[in-house]
This record gives sequence, structure tokens and C-alpha cells, in this order.
Amino acid sequence: MLRHNNAGNRGRDKTAVIELENVAYSYGGGELLTDMTLSVAPGSFHFLTGPSGSGKTTFLKLCYGALQATAGHVRLFERDVRGLGRDDVAILRRKIGVVHQDCQFLDHLPVTENIALPLSVSGQDTSGAGAEANLKELLAWVGLTARGDALPPELSGGERQRAALARAVIMSPDVILADEPTGNIDWEMSQRLLTLLVELNRMGKTILVATHDLGLIRAAKAQVPTRVLRISNRRLQMAGADL
Repeated sequence: MLRHNNAGNRGRDKTAVIELENVAYSYGGGELLTDMTLSVAPGSFHFLTGPSGSGKTTFLKLCYGALQATAGHVRLFERDVRGLGRDDVAILRRKIGVVHQDCQFLDHLPVTENIALPLSVSGQDTSGAGAEANLKELLAWVGLTARGDALPPELSGGERQRAALARAVIMSPDVILADEPTGNIDWEMSQRLLTLLVELNRMGKTILVATHDLGLIRAAKAQVPTRVLRISNRRLQMAGADL
């Protein structure tokens, strides 16, 4: 469920995994986003649309603490980001997996090591039998078992996106945010990636996907309950039922 809320704290959704209250973001003297209020419940599936340059990537960054709102409040798992230190924000962000639009990897490391990087960065053991078994299972889930030893430059666009999704979920986050994950791949690969996102949602994960691909949105709506948001004129709106 995605719920707009203009009633302030009295109507706050205490179960929200991501909550924005009258949020604005300014950069370089201009306001990019303004007066954004919404509540995202656990296990929900959302799409975010809007024209190029409308602020979809900025919006996602606000949703995982990479940017801080210049007005209003962003709460992640009921904690106000504004009042948290850097370490606390980093701990909260472990609950959120992000698939970035540019899918950046360390080109000198094989796919398996790139996927396992979040574990290494967080100080977890990646060499034990349990960790290796989990990584193997994750590679199989995204269809990259045969590509585990490949270097990132050797991957196709679809393989890179699936590797990026595997890296985003290796910490078992509660929320997965994806920024134009199908922007540079063909329809067949887009459907494979959507299947993985739908599977994650059916496991109880909260999904938020920024995309301009209306076909992808329609395909998802045929499989799971979804809500569609649109950024227009710097504001957040519910998209029409025609989608």
C-alpha cells in the first residue's frame, strides 16, 4: 500500500518502511522537488515515472539516505534521517538494496566478488562454506552460474543488470530500489529482470522501481498489486488508472 498523507504527524503510518513528509530538495539555488508526502508500507510494489530530468534519481536517493532533504522529513524504518549520524545512516542503508542506473562494478574483479562486495564492506565473512553456498544460490537465482568467473566488461547489458540485482539483495534487505533497471536492455531481458523483482516482492520485499517503460509497468500490474507514482512539475502524484 502507498498512502499519501497531508495530515502531518497525526496521520503517520507507523509501519512505513519509507516515509516522506512535506519533503523538498534544492540544489544550486533551485528547487528540484517540492512538498512530497507519502508512506510506503512493507511488502508493497511501486513504480515511479516521470519525464527525463524530472528528479526520479534524486527522489530515490532521498529514499535511501544518499541525499538529505532541504525541507521536511524523511523517515526510514520509522527513524528520521535528519537526526542520524553517518554510521547510523549506513546501518539503516543495509536494509535497502539499490540497483543503480549505471551498474558500476570493479572491472578487475570477477562477477562473484563484485556481488559479494557489500558483505566484505560490512565486515562479514565471505570465505566460509555458508557464505559460498549462499552466493552460489544467488548466482543461480539470477541466471549467472556460468558467468561467475567473468569480468564485468565481458557481461552483456542484461547480465550486468542481473548481477547488479544480485549485489543489491545479497545482504537480504527489506527494500529494493531500482533506478531505470531496464533502460539499456531488450524486452526479453527486461521481462527476466521483472520476474526476479516480482519474486522478491512475493517473498515480502518492498520494491520501488523508477522507469519510463510503461510496458514494464503493465507487465508487472498483471502479476502483482502495484501502485504507480509520477513526478510532474517537481511534485509527486498518483498516476492514472490508464497505466
